[in-house]
Amino acid sequence: MGYALLAVQAHFQQLRPIRCSTSHLGQCEQAESGQEAILFTGLYLIAFGTGGVKAALPALGADQFDEHDPKEAESLASFFNWFLFSITTGAVFGVTFIIWISSNQGWDWGLGLCAVAVLLATVFLFMGRSMFRNNIPRDSPILRILQVSVVAIRNRNMPLPENTEELHEIHDSVATDILQRSDQFKYLDKAAIIRSTLDASELRPAGSWKLCTVTQVEELKTLLRMLPIIMSTIFMNTCLSQLQTFTVQQSTTMDRNLLGFQFPGPSIPVIPLLIMSILIPLYDRILVPFVRKFTGIPTGIRHLQRIGVGLVLSAISMAVAGVVETHRKSVAINNNMVDSSEPLPMSVFWLGYQSAIFGLADMFTLVGLLEFFYEESSSGMKSLGTGISWCSMAFGYYTSSIVVEVVNKVSNGWLANNNLNRDKLNYFYWLLAGLSVVNLGVYLMCASWYKYKKVSMRRISDA
Repeated sequence: MGYALLAVQAHFQQLRPIRCSTSHLGQCEQAESGQEAILFTGLYLIAFGTGGVKAALPALGADQFDEHDPKEAESLASFFNWFLFSITTGAVFGVTFIIWISSNQGWDWGLGLCAVAVLLATVFLFMGRSMFRNNIPRDSPILRILQVSVVAIRNRNMPLPENTEELHEIHDSVATDILQRSDQFKYLDKAAIIRSTLDASELRPAGSWKLCTVTQVEELKTLLRMLPIIMSTIFMNTCLSQLQTFTVQQSTTMDRNLLGFQFPGPSIPVIPLLIMSILIPLYDRILVPFVRKFTGIPTGIRHLQRIGVGLVLSAISMAVAGVVETHRKSVAINNNMVDSSEPLPMSVFWLGYQSAIFGLADMFTLVGLLEFFYEESSSGMKSLGTGISWCSMAFGYYTSSIVVEVVNKVSNGWLANNNLNRDKLNYFYWLLAGLSVVNLGVYLMCASWYKYKKVSMRRISDA
């Protein structure tokens, strides 16, 4: 609906302001309130729909595999790699073909194609609906979290029993995962204390605001342990946002000729996407099976280790970006082209080095986060867990604008000249590289503190 609405607005002139020309910059028509309403409605519909897809789709795909079956566990480990591969393939199509269509045929054609693509995706999804393994949720995970918090506060003055086996737990044929109690966040264990005033009807598995199970308490503990992990990956996405923004700006100052074809600046992201499209299958089919022989882990290495590798590569990418930008500025100075609008005698594909390394970082970190949150979440919180993992990217993009504002104020305008040849973008990249190293240190502390969940028992209901 969002893409279709924007396509309609782009097609009909009366739904948008008159386009400004370079010769009449002062005569641009201001958008009317109705035109702005259509634009922002379309944008927020897309954001709303994308948020739902990104939260639900990874969990739905992973649910098709039984993680307790050794053979299917290996397939589950591959699923997230191929999920990223499909996203990457779509992105390659978007930054090349869709951009070409939008630039040459009009935004209405580009947005219209996006609307048709999403519509076809919806049709294919419903075509396979009867074949899906569909884990019906027992209740709201957010409600279960609130119940633990409320009951723990209510029981705050009650002492914990010396024997933790006395804490409330239910073992029946309906439960899927029964989690072992952990020693972290002991205060929350008070939510599982059985009061003497409770009757038998209140000792039920869910929906109680007076008593919670140990498994329910552990679900909240697991979520709290995950939060430092997600917080320590936000800065990597801040770097990603900066790299995407400034790489496109850098490309407009460089030679974009490719065998007689003028390479579009906004298509620069195709470089890391193509590299990822090649390396993901190699990683999944060659590297993971090889490492698995030594570690015995279906994913080759643990999820937190994979995220850490991505953060290391992110810091390296920022350092390389600083070196490339220093070279680009020296070319502008040596050729007396600091204030020139002509392209520098330097190929745009120099920007491919930093983009390629960051593409590798994204391959490790994004998939590692999805795997980590899916497998560590309990059976009733899988979709919530994968949804939270995407929040790292969202907060990273929000933080990026704050970082630029702060750096400009503190540095007396490193990025304030609106001219990359006069700005100090290389200093900014090196600052991001240094902060990425600090962030890596914080992540390593958070990862060493994290305790993986332990499932003591599992039953599969007949339902």
